Amino acid sequence: MDNAAITEKLMSLADPEYRDFQSKLLPTVSADSFIGVRTPQLRAFAKQLSAQQDTTVFLDDLPHRYFDEDQLHVFIVSGIKDLDECLRRTEQFLPCINNWATCDQFSPSVFTKHREELLPHIDRWFGSSRTYTVRFAIVSLMRYYLDDQFDPSHLEKVCRAANSSEEYYVKMAAAWYFATALAKQYEQTLSFLCTAGLDPWTANKAVQKAVESRRLTAAQKETIKALRTRT
Repeated sequence: MDNAAITEKLMSLADPEYRDFQSKLLPTVSADSFIGVRTPQLRAFAKQLSAQQDTTVFLDDLPHRYFDEDQLHVFIVSGIKDLDECLRRTEQFLPCINNWATCDQFSPSVFTKHREELLPHIDRWFGSSRTYTVRFAIVSLMRYYLDDQFDPSHLEKVCRAANSSEEYYVKMAAAWYFATALAKQYEQTLSFLCTAGLDPWTANKAVQKAVESRRLTAAQKETIKALRTRT
């Protein structure tokens, strides 16, 4: 299936109502970039393409025209089992990301088995000038390093990224990270936030998300509320 046929297949799966709904959720993407394919269908199509053919031509055809093609792209890359190839494809595609949904759904499964090797790449992504590359770094730390491989130094990396950025989608990712860290590494994260100097806007968003979480106790939430800062 060539690239034109792939696009034609996506068009055949279009749901106009879903397309309109998506365009309202993703203001950084042009409205005419949406086809309107639902995520389960995109995941199934990605799996089908990966199993039946070489996807090299599609993956190399960047940037894609449609949001749905970007989504298909990240689902294909997320299924690559070879670490080096997956990292190469990740690095290739990160500059093309222009919205939070594609960024947050980009989740290569092979990374879970190679977290030590992944860290230098995450550090480099933090140094990017691109909003969604930095967001991807933050989300990667949240996704892969808040359990048995948690390192308190990661809290500082996310704090530094939030404090040095004016980008809404970087700061919101940082707030999401800290709220999740409070749920998974409560004592160390609480101690860090009490003294770290996280910018007030991000700190307040982190508190809001943590208070909304079902993974924290009522007593913990009352303590977290004290972290609210006047903006």
